[in-house]
Order: sequence, then C-alpha cells, then structure tokens
Amino acid sequence: MPIYSGYADKGTRYIAKEGRQEMQWTPERVEVLTRLWAEGLSARQIAAKLGGVTRNAVIGKAHRLNLQRGAPVPEPPQIEEPVVREEPPVALGPDVKSWMCRWPTEDPGRLGLYICGKTAQPGRPYCAEHLTASYLQRKRTAA
Repeated sequence: MPIYSGYADKGTRYIAKEGRQEMQWTPERVEVLTRLWAEGLSARQIAAKLGGVTRNAVIGKAHRLNLQRGAPVPEPPQIEEPVVREEPPVALGPDVKSWMCRWPTEDPGRLGLYICGKTAQPGRPYCAEHLTASYLQRKRTAA
C-alpha cells in the first residue's frame, strides 16, 4: 500500500492512498474557512476560494469546528510580552572579586565589605544560600 505525499499548492497537503487523494486542513486554510464562514459565504463559494476542496469538505470541516453562520470570528487572545527587569550593574569597589557573593548585609562582613562574600554559584551573583532566599522572596512578591 504505497503512500505518496506532497503539496499541491500553498497551504494544502495531499496524501494519495490507493489512487485517491485526501486533503489535510492546514492552520492557514482553517483560518480562511473560519473567516469566510463568519462572513456568510456559501460552502460552494468557500470551496471555490480555497481551491482543491469540495463543498462537502467545507461543510464537514465547518461542522467539526462548530462554526456558526454570521457569528463574529473570535480574536485570538493577545499574548503580553513578559516584562524583563534589567538590574543595573552594581558599582563595587576593587576589593570585590567576581567569585564573591554580592548579597548586601547590614554589617561589614569578610574583608570589611557590606556584602556576604562567600563563593558565588557559577554564573550567578549570589551564593547557594542567598540564591534560595532570593528565589523565595521573588515568589512571595509575585503572589
């Protein structure tokens, strides 16, 4: 049972099985069908505009999508871009090394600096203890 597949035109995928062709609905074609159906065009007119589909295929797909005649096409929800907080680079003195935890403290810790000073996690500004504290603080403020 050989199966041949290919694209007949933009947006239509045909699969030939045993001498007949089956059309697969692409998202672009479904969007066009939904818009034209909501505008009130007949199934024959929609099939002619889409090309490569029959009137019955249009009716069947519209039924499976539960499309209503003349119903407004719902707008897809707008996805808001996440707000990325950029922390300004901290101007630290020459005594602060890149490997040091930069968690601020109230009293001068190691080396007389007002930072933790323990070994920071790779690629992070804080040690393991303060990374956990930072994560828990962010989680509480987000809720």
